[in-house]
Formats: sequence, C-alpha cells, structure tokens
Amino acid sequence: MADVLEEPTALPADQFLLTTLIVKLAVMAVLATMLARFRQFRHILIFERRGWGDRLVFALAIGVPLMAGVGARLLLNYNAADLTLEGAFLAGLIAGPYAGATVGLLVALPALAAGEFIALPFAIGCGFAGGGLREVCPKEAIWQFTPFVFVDLRRHVWHAVRRLEPNWQLVLLAAPVALELLRQTLGLRFGAHRLFYLDPVSPWMTALVVLATVLAVATPIKIWNSARIEHRLQEQEKLLMAAKIEALKSQINPHFLFNTLASISSLIRSQPETARTLIIRLSGLLRRLIRSHQHFVTLREELDAIDEYLDIEAVRFGSKLQVRKEISPDTMDVIVPSMILQPLVENSIKHGLTRKVGDGSIVIRSWREHRRAVIEVEDDGVGFRVDRLDERMTDGIGLANVRERLHVIYGAACRLTLDSEPGVGTRARIEIPELLAAEQITA
Repeated sequence: MADVLEEPTALPADQFLLTTLIVKLAVMAVLATMLARFRQFRHILIFERRGWGDRLVFALAIGVPLMAGVGARLLLNYNAADLTLEGAFLAGLIAGPYAGATVGLLVALPALAAGEFIALPFAIGCGFAGGGLREVCPKEAIWQFTPFVFVDLRRHVWHAVRRLEPNWQLVLLAAPVALELLRQTLGLRFGAHRLFYLDPVSPWMTALVVLATVLAVATPIKIWNSARIEHRLQEQEKLLMAAKIEALKSQINPHFLFNTLASISSLIRSQPETARTLIIRLSGLLRRLIRSHQHFVTLREELDAIDEYLDIEAVRFGSKLQVRKEISPDTMDVIVPSMILQPLVENSIKHGLTRKVGDGSIVIRSWREHRRAVIEVEDDGVGFRVDRLDERMTDGIGLANVRERLHVIYGAACRLTLDSEPGVGTRARIEIPELLAAEQITA
C-alpha cells in the first residue's frame, strides 16, 4: 500500500501570533546583548552626557540592525523581526529625541519604500516620544525600568495615589502601551498595507501584543543596566585595589625607616661621620619615595631604588657586604609592583647577614620563563630551619607585606616562595605574570 503524503498543517492564528511575540522578544534580547559587548557602545550607556558623535553611533548601532529586521519582514514575511516601535522609542528614551527620531527614520525607510506611508511619521513620532519622556523623567528611573515592573504594579499605583505625585515607573509603562494601542488603531483604520501591526484575534491576544511591546522595551534596558552596574563594580574593584596597594606600600616605608633610624641612633656616638652619611643617603631615598606615586615600575627602576637602599646598608656594613646582580637583559622592562624587592633585600640583611660572622653576600637574579618573570634574592647568611618557613612568611611586616601585595595584584597567578638551610643561606623567589613596559597597566 503506497504511503500517503500528509500536507503540513498550519498553526492556528492565536498560536502563530504567540510564537511571533516570543521570537520578537528573543530578537530584541539578543540584539541588546550583542551591542552591550562592544566597548564603545558600553561607554555610551555608562555616561549620561553624550556628544553628537556618541548619539549618532548609538542610533546607527540600533537603527541599522532594526532596519535589516524590517527588510526581513518585507522580503521573508518574518514578522518577529520588525521592532519599529520598540527600537525608536527605546533609542529616544536612552539617547534623546534626535537619536530616537534617527532610529525611527532608519527603520521606516524600507517600509516606506514598500508603500507603508504611515510608517515614517509613526516611527519618528515614537522616537520623539521616547526622547520627550527622557527629558522629563529622572535618568535613574529609566534604568530602574525592568520587565518585572508588573510584579510591583500594585505598589507603584499605591505610591502614586498616596503621594499624589507621578510615579515614573507607571509613566514608563504607560508610554509603550499607549503607542502600541495607537499602532493598533491606525492599523485597523488604514490597513496593514499602510502601517504594519500584529493583528490580534481576541482581546486576550491584544493584551499579549501590548505586553510584548512593553517587555521588548524593558528587556534591553535591564540588560544594559546590568552592563552599567558591572562596569561600576569593576571601577570600584580597581579603586579598592589601588587603596589596598597604597596601604600595604605605606607599611613598608615606615618599617624601613624605623630600622634605618635605629642604625643611625647606634652610630651617632661611636661613628658620627658614618651616621651623618647615613642621614644624607636616607633623605635622598625618602625624597625619591615621596615623589613616586606609581604602583608599578619597570624592573630597571626597581633595581635603581634597591641601589639607593644598598648604599645606606653599605655604609653600615662596609666591605663585609657584597652585592651581585645576575639580571637577564630581557627582564629590565618587565613591570613589577613598586617597592617589592626592598623588603626581600632587607630581610636577607636583617635575618641572614647581620648575625653572620664574617663577610656576607646577596645575589639578585631575574629571568623569564614560560611567559612569567622570575626574581630571586639569595643570601649566604645564617639561614633557618625548614620547619620555620611558615613563621618567616607570616611574622614581621616585610615578607608578609610582599605576599599580601602580590595576592592583591595578581591573585592566584603569582607565587612567593622561601627556601633556607641553616648555615648556608636563604633564597626568596617571586614569580609573576610577564608584562612588559609597552603594555601599560594601572592599579
């Protein structure tokens, strides 16, 4: 028995319209999400004061895709892609009346070419309606408009009645509702060949069409406001990190100053000329620290600062202190946190060499491997037992401060290790992500 081919059955009118409305919301949400990913578009969203250039970019970013959507509706009969009302009104609401009118003009051009003569004044009118509402409405009230406005509808109504003042959430809700009802009225009066509209088959479907229009306006605002909040949080994190780094950095300077002043105090009576030289060197180093407000410097600059510090220690120790540098040339322009090596060198002198009988040496090394910068400070001092490694890393200000600063700046991407052997010496090793001076960074 031959197979009988069944003809595909079309969806009922109400189901087809419901599907169109759902796809329409999805199209608007996808467009809003894609636009929010572009840096310049996010910049326009974040700052309320926008020049003509920003407004034009905003209008084109929304208008061109929506114009293509109207073209898809005319050529492919894809009704869900036509977001004329929502796009023009939304552009006016966010960027002002002229941006809204520009978007209205762009989306109406394909419809006008197809003979829909009412589309042009209607779309431009929607843009001016959104822009006019923006002029009178508090800006934060616009960003608070969400798809969930219906959940708190009773509260907004009660607020308006109790205070006898306009509730801007109700105003923002009423505007797209009024525009959609106006479009329905004009469409019924002049026909779909003069103004495109979704023709509902029942009062319930009319309510769904109006609801979809409101959601198509509120959903992008919600998405873009989330992007604005995310940007603000990132800025707050940057400011918090800068504050933490500055606080940790300020711990190092008094720590070093206290130790140096203690050395000067011990030399004033026995070696007054040496104490005088120390004071001069210390004042030069402090002047450098006061002038510098940078959180990050090149390794070359950090080594210059270490030389000034070692000049002070050389006066104290004389020929007993030897310093050797094994610096790879390709690391000189690597970016490092400022004042990150001085605590390590000071730790080697204070805990490794001061108590050693005879001469002592410090070796500072650096190299690059696997896209990481490695810096070591090694001494041949008295060292300490392995079971006291954790104690050395947490006691005192120096090493604990360095570890905390590295954690604040790099998170899990860095490493500070300490190896020591009694009678042999100690090695402190820092591993941080490789970043060259050409790649400027901020705190």
